[in-house]
Amino acid sequence: MHRIFRGAVAFTAVAALGLLVAPAAFAHEQRHVGAYLFTVGWQHEPAYVGAENSVQLFLHDAQGNPVDDIGTPPTLLLTVIFGSQTSVPLDLEPSFDPDTRLGTHGEFDAAIIPTQAGNYTFRLFGSLNGQKIDQRFTSGPTTFNTVQDPTPIEFPSAVPSVPALSTLTDRLSARVDNAVAVVSANNGRANSAHTLGLLGVILGSAGIVIGVALGAGGLFLARRRMHAAGRS
Repeated sequence: MHRIFRGAVAFTAVAALGLLVAPAAFAHEQRHVGAYLFTVGWQHEPAYVGAENSVQLFLHDAQGNPVDDIGTPPTLLLTVIFGSQTSVPLDLEPSFDPDTRLGTHGEFDAAIIPTQAGNYTFRLFGSLNGQKIDQRFTSGPTTFNTVQDPTPIEFPSAVPSVPALSTLTDRLSARVDNAVAVVSANNGRANSAHTLGLLGVILGSAGIVIGVALGAGGLFLARRRMHAAGRS
C-alpha cells in the first residue's frame, strides 16, 4: 500500500513538473552546437505582426556556464529569413550590463518588428572562440512561436495589417493614376463639372490613403508606448 502511495505521489510530481517545463521547451528551441548550448526563440510570445519583438539567444558553454562574450566586434552574426527574403545582419545586444550588474548572463537580443504572419528562420553564423557556427532555427509547433495576425485580439475595432495596408495603397494608387490619365486625355474637351468630379475622385482617394496610413502609424506608436510601459 505504501509503495502504491509513493508511486502515485512520484507520478503526480513528475506530471506536474512536465506541465511546468513543457511551455518553456516549446517557447524556444535548444540545441548543442559543438562546445556550446544555443537556446533560441522570440523574446515576446505570442509573436504578432506589427508588434515590436526581439530574436532572443541564450548562450552557455558545455558546463552550463553562461557566455557573455561573442567578440568585439561580435564574431557571431544573426540574420532573419522569411520566405525568399533575408534581412541584413541584426545587432545581438547583450542583456547583462557589467556596469550596473543588471540583466541576464548569456542572453543576447536583436530587435525586430515582424511585418507578415508565418514562420521565420533565425540564422546564427560566424564563429565563437575559433569554433565555426552556422545554424538555422525555424519557428513551428515544436520550436518557438509562428508569427500571428493580431486581428483576433484587437479591441474595440480591428485595424488593417501592414500587408493589407500595402495592398489597399496599391489599389488606390492605380485608381488615382487612372483618374489622372482620364483627366489628361479629356482636358481639352471635358466640361468643368466633369473635370472637377475627376479631381474630387483623386483627392478623395488620396485622403483615404493618408487617413489609413495615419491610423496605422498611430496604432504602431500606441503599441510601442504600451510595450515600453509594460517594460517599466
